[in-house]
Order: sequence, then C-alpha cells, then structure tokens
Amino acid sequence: MNPKRCAACKYLRRRCPKDCIFSPYFPPNDPQKFACIHRIYGAGNVSKMLQQLPDQTRAEAAESLCFEAKCRVDDPVYGCVGIIHLLQTQIQQTQNQLAKTQAEIAVAQTNLSQTHNSDFM
Repeated sequence: MNPKRCAACKYLRRRCPKDCIFSPYFPPNDPQKFACIHRIYGAGNVSKMLQQLPDQTRAEAAESLCFEAKCRVDDPVYGCVGIIHLLQTQIQQTQNQLAKTQAEIAVAQTNLSQTHNSDFM
C-alpha cells in the first residue's frame, strides 16, 4: 500500500490522485475520521459538499462533518442535538445556581449591614 494515500482513499481502496479532495482533511494516520464520516454521509456526498465550498472553509467543514458524524454514531437518535440539549440544561442549572448564590449573598450583606447598624445604636 502506498503510504501517501489519504485515509479516504485507503478506506475506499483506490488510488489517491494528486488533486484528491479528501487528502488535505483526512490524513493517512487517522483512518477512523473518514470511516465515521463515510458511514453517516457517504464519500460522494462529502466530496460534493467539500467541492461546493471555498478552499478556506473546507477544513472547518471537514472537522464539523467529523464531529457531527461521531455524534450520530454515538447517539443515532439525537446526534449533536443531544449534546446541545445537555449543554443547555447545564447552562440553565448553572444560571439558577448563580442566581440562588447571588440572592444568598444579598441576604447575607443585608443581615450584616443591619447587624452593623444595630451595633452603633
């Protein structure tokens, strides 16, 4: 096997042309990255998506596709939405805890202020 083939061409068992759309984004040392994307989207669809994008945004798109595909493999029903929901829930819980703590601080400051004022009377 040619060690210069990208992970996509290795997975698809084909030659890796010099102008391979996959080679910049799927290095040969990370075959699972492409395998996951191929399983969810298919090589042809990924190729079309990458070709439709400007060169400067393709790397970010490939990373996004990889993340979304891994999420879909891990959670076939919800995918990324499950993670988003979990994070939104954590944010809401943290905001509630912050509001509770701020209220407790305000009460403690009020009590301290009243105690301090009553000491001078």
